[in-house]
Amino acid sequence: MTRKVFDLNVKQLKFKVMSLRNKVTLIGRTGKDVETLNFENGIIAKVSLATSDHYTNAKGEKVEDTQWHNLVAFGKTAEIMQKYVQKGNEIAVEGKITYRNYEDKEGQKKFITEIRVEEILMVGGK
Repeated sequence: MTRKVFDLNVKQLKFKVMSLRNKVTLIGRTGKDVETLNFENGIIAKVSLATSDHYTNAKGEKVEDTQWHNLVAFGKTAEIMQKYVQKGNEIAVEGKITYRNYEDKEGQKKFITEIRVEEILMVGGK
C-alpha cells in the first residue's frame, strides 16, 4: 500500500517538473495594438510587450532597463487578445519561448524569438 502511494507522488512530481521546462511569466505594457491574422483553421494574434527593471548603478544613479518581447497567441487566447488588449495595457502572460527563422527577400537568414502565450491576465489600464 505505501509503495503505491509513493509511486503516485513520484509521478505527480515528475509531471509538475515536466510542465516547468519551458515556462515564461511576464508582466508589462503592450507597445502597440494587437495585430491579427485570420486563417482557415483559426486566428493568430501578435503584440509587443515591454518589461522594465529598475536598479541603482555603481554611480548611484537610478536606471530603468526595458526589454521588448514579441508575443504570439493562437485560437481562443488570440481572440481574447484581439478583443481586449490595446496599446499601453498592462498585462500578465504565461507561455513558452519559441524560436524560428526564415529567409528574407534578399536571401538573408532572419531569426525570431517569441513568447507563445498560453494564458493572459489583464492587470491594469493605461
